[in-house]
Amino acid sequence: MEDQNCPASVMTRKRKSQEEDNCISSTFYMDELNEDLLERVLSRLPTSAFFRLTSVCKRWKSVASSPSFNLACSQIPSRDPWFFMVDPLLNRSIVFDSTERSWKKLNHPPLLQKNSNCNSMPVSASGGLICFRNSYGNFIVCNPVTGSCNEHPPLDPSLQNLTFHAIVMHSCPKYEQSSYKLVVVFGELPKLSFRVYNSDTGSWEEETALCKKFDDDSAESESSEENAAVYFLSKAGNVVATNMQRSPSKQYSSVITTSKDGEEIVHFLSSSGSVVACNLATKCFSEYPRLLPVFFEYSIDLVECGGRMLVVLLSEFFESASLRVWCYDEDVRCWHQIAAMPPAMSHEWYGNNVDINCVGAGDQILICLSSAEISSCVLCDLAANEWVELPKCFMDGEAIKFMSAFSFEPRIEASV
Repeated sequence: MEDQNCPASVMTRKRKSQEEDNCISSTFYMDELNEDLLERVLSRLPTSAFFRLTSVCKRWKSVASSPSFNLACSQIPSRDPWFFMVDPLLNRSIVFDSTERSWKKLNHPPLLQKNSNCNSMPVSASGGLICFRNSYGNFIVCNPVTGSCNEHPPLDPSLQNLTFHAIVMHSCPKYEQSSYKLVVVFGELPKLSFRVYNSDTGSWEEETALCKKFDDDSAESESSEENAAVYFLSKAGNVVATNMQRSPSKQYSSVITTSKDGEEIVHFLSSSGSVVACNLATKCFSEYPRLLPVFFEYSIDLVECGGRMLVVLLSEFFESASLRVWCYDEDVRCWHQIAAMPPAMSHEWYGNNVDINCVGAGDQILICLSSAEISSCVLCDLAANEWVELPKCFMDGEAIKFMSAFSFEPRIEASV
């Protein structure tokens, strides 16, 4: 028995020893990578890992601060979005990481902590950057991940007193994260103009007037009536004006898209709630048909998803609230519903005078719903038509009530 088992035992030990040798010889050591390969590997880690790179070892700390590592990061086509959250306290930076599905508190940029900028409001975002506007009307562009900031040259003082309708950022194509444009649309309908800040030149371009584009003879007569304030009695017995009173964080709610012909179009909501489209190439603007009558109570916002302008609409029908997403078809000139929140979720908003502020990122829409009694954030996946309420974010033991959000790609290489 014992003699029969010995050869087998020897072979087993021998085979095991060979397997161990093969395992050791095939072991992969990060230290064996040259600098270029190491930077490429680390650049593919989630951005949240960037904050931990410097504490791993001296070599990784050196890599994290090298220009070639930033170049390697810029070669990554896209990153899962982070959502920069806006709450009544404007002196902190809280984000929702859509990859890890968790809340993060970032270091608030030093420039925004100065007395002159402490109450700066985020107004737009694109690529890896967020644009803030301070109390003096000046714009500050910031990378919320690295904290780097740049204050733009001020606009002409004569423009500061005009009504701003849209403030949008537009980053250049992939691998050029340091280049962007900031577009502002201002004036009183129907006399609109726009100006563009170009980061390549570091200056504002000349003011350009926009002319009204009429689709038929009746459009001109309807336009002035729709933009005038109309007062009516709500179901709760309150006097309501059709002029929209947006929250300060989204008073410039607007998005920029590119048409099939490559023309840049800025969309914003007029004071009466209609969607206005400004074609920056043809220097014309037009108004889309209304989704609901002007007397109807509702909350509305614009988002950009996958290159499309979408409208998110919260309304009340038959003693229940309904939240739906709509897309405008330019060919047939009408709206199409593409998603709807399950009635079981939206019903709780009925009768609470809820205001919605939304932001799009790829196929996702983050919706901030707020009222005197309710505060909630819901993430919608348009591709799967899934609606998930985000967990509450707690700071110092208290749940934070977010007013709105801005989506951006967390990129350490994005320069201002």
